[in-house]
Amino acid sequence: MIPTHYYLFLGTALFTVGVVGVLTRRNVIVILMSIEIILNAVNINLVAFSRWFHAVDGQVFAIFVITDAAAEAAVGLGLIIALFRNKETVNADEIDLLKW
Repeated sequence: MIPTHYYLFLGTALFTVGVVGVLTRRNVIVILMSIEIILNAVNINLVAFSRWFHAVDGQVFAIFVITDAAAEAAVGLGLIIALFRNKETVNADEIDLLKW
């Protein structure tokens, strides 16, 4: 059996990589992939705590997070395609559609 704290360390490492990716990158696709890494880290922690407390609540919440991540990926990809068609770039610094 793998100890629970190994899962928590893995979740912490993934969460850190995701936050660094969101804060340092300017490509919108990489930012969305970093958000997906953050959501996967949350799923790992939810399942680890679910195992720790011998309950299925964390696993149920993880399924909801996976569903939300799939919807976010579909909507985000649609927005990226629309922005690329209008601005011909996926750089977050060059997208200024909401500015006056």
